Amino acid sequence: MSRILSLVPFVALIALIATCVSVFGTDALDGATQVSLLIASAICVFVGFLMGRVKWEALEQEMTAKIASCMPSIIILLLIGAIGGTWIISGIVPTMIYYGVQVLRPEWFLVSSSLFCALVSVMVGSSWTTVATIGVALMGIGRAHGFDDGWVAGSIITGAYFGDKLSPLSDTTVLASSVSGTPLFTHIRYMMTTTIPTFSVSLLIFIVAGLMMDVSGSSEMNFLSQLDSTFMISPWLLLVPVITGIMIARRWPAMVVLFLAAMMAAIVAVVWQPALVAQITENSWYEGIMRVIYGSTQIQTGAEQLDQLVHTRGMAGMMPTVWLIICAQVFGGVVTATGILRDVMQMLLRFVHGTASLVASTVFTGIFCNIALADQFLSIILSSSMFKDVYRERGYESRLLSRTCEDGATVTSVLVPWNTCGLVQSTVLGVATLTYLPYCFFNLLSPLTSIIFAGTRFVHPKPLKEEQ
Repeated sequence: MSRILSLVPFVALIALIATCVSVFGTDALDGATQVSLLIASAICVFVGFLMGRVKWEALEQEMTAKIASCMPSIIILLLIGAIGGTWIISGIVPTMIYYGVQVLRPEWFLVSSSLFCALVSVMVGSSWTTVATIGVALMGIGRAHGFDDGWVAGSIITGAYFGDKLSPLSDTTVLASSVSGTPLFTHIRYMMTTTIPTFSVSLLIFIVAGLMMDVSGSSEMNFLSQLDSTFMISPWLLLVPVITGIMIARRWPAMVVLFLAAMMAAIVAVVWQPALVAQITENSWYEGIMRVIYGSTQIQTGAEQLDQLVHTRGMAGMMPTVWLIICAQVFGGVVTATGILRDVMQMLLRFVHGTASLVASTVFTGIFCNIALADQFLSIILSSSMFKDVYRERGYESRLLSRTCEDGATVTSVLVPWNTCGLVQSTVLGVATLTYLPYCFFNLLSPLTSIIFAGTRFVHPKPLKEEQ
């Protein structure tokens, strides 16, 4: 009976969010989803009382711990908002778009953007940084070519998460290997058996789609002339992303890199784009640049498409996302403190019989934790800790567990609208999660590929020498 009751909060959450999406549409994340998470949290507390498991002090401690664990992500999110404003008004992103439109041809744009993001993400080890910098520019290029936002965002996210997954600099890659007890490069090499085929299929889809779509970009030259007349375009502006890339390559802390990148762009905006800064306020350049960093700005260019590009939201534009992250962590803390999450996970273990079912259960656990806990790091940790003994007892080596955790938890986090990854990427790109979800082929196919490979016994049951 207790296990059935444990399902009630999750069923309620799914029903509430489904209702929000049907009623509010793309505006569901402006407040309705946050309220739904708090209502589901209250239902969870009530169920915990019925099962005699609730101690309010424990609930408060767990919720506080969950929210505290997300504070670095929240600060990074605010800094990304600052970069979004400064990199556009300074002309950095418009310059990248200006030259990118001329270099990336429409028929090869989708596959090129995915490959480019994959390369950058492997080097920097962060899908968030890749999307917040290169991804924003590629969104503008895709819109100039006439592609739908979903296709462009899907290609960007596909490449960014492929690189993030295989990069030795990635925190998720290091986390998955460490919590499962797998050597880092052993983990990365073994992930290639599922990751490279899945990414290859995704690239093939983007190639076919690009060749078949009628996106000749007839307004391309007009768009370029509008960019040139609005901003002072210069290759010198690309020094800021180059310096940012160097800082990332030297493994400076993410907060430091993002802060310095925003400050450099703010200085460039004052020096290089004084006319645009003057449009923001009638008082002083100081007030204008501060508004760019923290608030919403809109410059009228006379072209609707370009107006959308130069509309920035700054740090304030990230506040609905911050609100949603906090509410999601409240729910995650409650389901953890009441033991309800543990009950649901134990129910999953009952269906484990062979290799395919074991891998499928691990994948599903990662996806479920992304939905319930709204954080990919917690999903990786929980998936690994729950199944680590099971894999060992059944004779499977740890690299199968670490690879499966990545295939299930890491890549699907961006597909959940209230997960920290889904929230950040949709906010930064300006594309709703449910809009780009059908086009994130790598993220959608990775869990399925992992299960199929396990079903065909594409695994090595004997322990590795270094584990012996």
